[in-house]
Amino acid sequence: ALGVSLGNAGLALPAAVDIQPACLGLYCGRTVLSVNGSVETYGDCGVCPRGQRTDDNKICRECMGSPDRYDWLYLGFMAMLPLVLHWFFIEWYSGKKSSSALLQHLTALLECSLAAAVTLLVSDPVGSLHVRSCRVKKLSDWYTMLYNPSPDYITTVHCTHEAVYPLYTIVFIYYAFCLVLMMLLRPLLVKKIACGLGKSDRFKSIYAALYFFPILTVLQAVGGGLLYYAFPYIILVLSLVTLAVYMSASEVESFKDLLVRKKRLVVLFSHWLLHAYGIISISKLDKLEQDLPLLALVPAPALFYLMTAKYTEPSRILSEGGNGH
Repeated sequence: ALGVSLGNAGLALPAAVDIQPACLGLYCGRTVLSVNGSVETYGDCGVCPRGQRTDDNKICRECMGSPDRYDWLYLGFMAMLPLVLHWFFIEWYSGKKSSSALLQHLTALLECSLAAAVTLLVSDPVGSLHVRSCRVKKLSDWYTMLYNPSPDYITTVHCTHEAVYPLYTIVFIYYAFCLVLMMLLRPLLVKKIACGLGKSDRFKSIYAALYFFPILTVLQAVGGGLLYYAFPYIILVLSLVTLAVYMSASEVESFKDLLVRKKRLVVLFSHWLLHAYGIISISKLDKLEQDLPLLALVPAPALFYLMTAKYTEPSRILSEGGNGH
């Protein structure tokens, strides 16, 4: 009735406006179909293509940023996990009769370095070490599959995509290259140089990798977002635990025991680098005058272990307990 009266009064009615329904869901968006000057045409509400994520207006926009310092530290941590585990199991299974542990350590370092370089080269943009990425805003960005909306509580609109592109999938690509390079290089090397080990023992470090690579893959798939925020503290705990296990297994109880074999110093310095990486990841080196002095704490765990090892030797504790009894 109001429209009729306005029309009879000679007032012009505005043209009908095609208002699209709201795009539900936290990560659902509309893709840009075409651009004509400043006018954009959008598609239906749904999942964003790979390499894009929604903006504040629920429009899928291409990720044109670069990983910040914390993102690179996270990728470095995920790249170091296989390397640290390689080194640990190589040292664990090499034994005292084998002189090939150091060469295997270097081979593992070469494998992981080549895998990291190839992973960066095949990432977008292809052929460059530069990585195009989206910015991580919150923890839910890692788990978009949990935020698919159900408008009528029956039909689910699937909007799962990599909102943290490419921080989630690039780790899987890296692990795949690590596994392929290990299977190509390590068996030939171990077969030629690991003469001090038995036939069943020389390949145990490789068998261990065949177990921990699937575990790391599942860990990244399920807990990638949690690792992103917690990895600096995981590094510190991991470096302390592996250092203590190594010194205990190698029966290192004094500084003299460290100097007897050069590979012990190499492993010690590797743990120190890992510990320094954890401190840098926590502080991010935003304030150099406050953060750099923290690196002086890197040798503290090893020094503490060496000063207290003689008081915790099992044979001494048992003998003193027997004398007391």
